[in-house]
Amino acid sequence: MGELVAEFAGTMILILFGVGVVAQVVTGNGALGDHDSIAWAWGLGVTFGVYTAARISGAHLNPAVSVALAAFAGFSWRKVLPFALAQTAGAFVAALLVRWVYADAIGTVDPGHTIKTQGIFSTLPGNGAMDVSTGTALLDQVVGTAILLFLILAVTDSRNDAPVAWMAPFIVGLIVVAIGMAWGTNAGYAINPARDFGPRLASFFTGYGTAFEDQHGSLYFWVPIVGPLIGGPLGAGAYRLVGRFMPAEDEIDEVGEVPTAEPRVHHGPTASTGA
Repeated sequence: MGELVAEFAGTMILILFGVGVVAQVVTGNGALGDHDSIAWAWGLGVTFGVYTAARISGAHLNPAVSVALAAFAGFSWRKVLPFALAQTAGAFVAALLVRWVYADAIGTVDPGHTIKTQGIFSTLPGNGAMDVSTGTALLDQVVGTAILLFLILAVTDSRNDAPVAWMAPFIVGLIVVAIGMAWGTNAGYAINPARDFGPRLASFFTGYGTAFEDQHGSLYFWVPIVGPLIGGPLGAGAYRLVGRFMPAEDEIDEVGEVPTAEPRVHHGPTASTGA
């Protein structure tokens, strides 16, 4: 139960900053921020969310992370679904809070709750502004999430000269900033099923009748769910191939958690296995 509460709380923190900054930019018509502020706030949201939950649950905050760690890092498969539900619930509650606090601003710029502000809560192909095919958006989510998981494992593997434990959440946040700045065009870099579906569900219940569709009226909600669930294990598997060449270590931290001690240097970097 403690792990589920931590995943709920950590994901809620992530979404409060992530969806909150998009609400600020969209309702401010660009006067109160831009793409860079969105990328940085999402990254900082990840950082604070990981600091919230890391010692209790490992701070996955993302079903794609939980699935990838179960497939390649020894995380228990029986925990994957409960973690995913807790993460989605945290994202849902956070999005409801943003929707409530920003209700007046959203009503001012988009009283009909249309596609114009739907992107505050969930992603759209081409960010709703350009014609990007569903196939391209799906590929984007696979690749973006593969990058995320590859790098999470790389920077938390103390055999690979991982940062000390208290720095790991900050580095993971920087990974998300970088992905947002490099991979945000095609599908809005959801790279997290809970991040997208929880807020999407919240927007549907609060007036967005097209929440599960893209700007062309096609069902789209499944893309940021399926893509990350494919890409996460691909990225983790790719890192495990690289990790085969890492030096061995006598002791390995519990899978699924950030390292709990500073790396010990023997004849080379030391190891941890998880996010």
